[in-house]
Amino acid sequence: MVYIESEVLELKAKFTDTICKEIVAFLNTNGGDIIIGIDDNGKVVGLNNIDEISKKISDIITDQIEPNPQSIISSEIRYDEGKMLFVVHVQKGVSPLYCQKKYGFSSAGCVMRIGTTCKNMTSEQIHVRYEKNFIDSDLMTVIQAKYGSISFKTLKIYYTEKGYHLDDSSFETNLNLRTPNGEYNLLAELLSDKNMIPLITVKFQGTDKTSVSERNDYGNQCLLFSYEQIKNRIAAENICVVDTTVRPRVDRFLFDFDSVNEAVINALVHNDWNSSQPLISFFSDRIEILSHGGLPKGQTKEQFFRGISRPRNDMLMRIFLNMNLTEHTGHGIPVILSKYGEEAFDIGDSYVIVTIPYDKDVLSVATKRINVGTNIGTNVGLNTTEKRVIFHLLENPASTANDMSIVIGVTKRTIERTLKKLQEKGLLVRTGAKKSGSWIVIK
Repeated sequence: MVYIESEVLELKAKFTDTICKEIVAFLNTNGGDIIIGIDDNGKVVGLNNIDEISKKISDIITDQIEPNPQSIISSEIRYDEGKMLFVVHVQKGVSPLYCQKKYGFSSAGCVMRIGTTCKNMTSEQIHVRYEKNFIDSDLMTVIQAKYGSISFKTLKIYYTEKGYHLDDSSFETNLNLRTPNGEYNLLAELLSDKNMIPLITVKFQGTDKTSVSERNDYGNQCLLFSYEQIKNRIAAENICVVDTTVRPRVDRFLFDFDSVNEAVINALVHNDWNSSQPLISFFSDRIEILSHGGLPKGQTKEQFFRGISRPRNDMLMRIFLNMNLTEHTGHGIPVILSKYGEEAFDIGDSYVIVTIPYDKDVLSVATKRINVGTNIGTNVGLNTTEKRVIFHLLENPASTANDMSIVIGVTKRTIERTLKKLQEKGLLVRTGAKKSGSWIVIK
């Protein structure tokens, strides 16, 4: 086979760091292939260190280019004349402008392919692309879905329950669920009945990440349903302490539920899903909600704290609006600020972390109750699931079997069997009606 460099083909005898620049150039132009193992004259020289090259290129794609182009770059190992070659396939970028991170969106960082060479873009070219076209909210709708089996039964149920009557023939068009080429996009994958996108909550035993006590994945399904499950999970964590010494009685909660809920919604709606997924972490003294992508392009911290809304994923925001799950008013951030102040936010170039501390007085009472539960478990020989049910019901006596199955991470049937055994052991008593009653732990 004859190899000749062109506007869409770059030949390299061996791996060099300049490959980052060449990938960016293809992304900013019309795409192309980079073949490593062939010299400039088209001679096949081959490679011996394929694994090392593969790792280096993977690191470049994920760490050295902005925005992340991982979904539109692929690679393969090819054989020619009995020698191994490494080929990097670069599609034309779905974002109008890419750069080498170490140089940023400058002439040195933004390059394009002209003939067989990489040329620095002019300041005017960068300005035109950045200001007129570089819109984050477009990305989810132009990036092709990775998961092939896409269906929207759950999503349609949500819309029907809200009184929307979308015709099947126009449903996907109205919600912008396909790329300009007619393929399902990342937004469609995120809202599909099944997908390959995880959505993790983790519970740690202490104040750091050294010991995990619980891990749940609410992903791989329609994001709207995932959110409902996470919302229930957060509600189950919110311990309430009742002060009956005053009238009317005072309920104190471990944390402000509205603030945490707003932080979670913001994390889902404004996350850079092309990069990674949000993460919700429960510690012994706080909750942390992590989203990726930093602030949306063009938004300052001042605007962010003033509640000026600038959605990263415009269509996803609109869908949450349709479901009455959020408002397009920037309401969420002021809610959190009013309770916890600006110190609740850690805003980086590629992430936003919201930290919600627990109420120390409620935490102190809860700790004493958990110690009581621990003594119960020790004295009567409870198994792990029985202990966890006891601990949970000490703080959430009105919790249902379904709630407990989500929090504890076992099936509803397992919870029902556990409740029956605990009643037989004389450790639990049910009071009130089946739906509105509660559990009493016998100490």
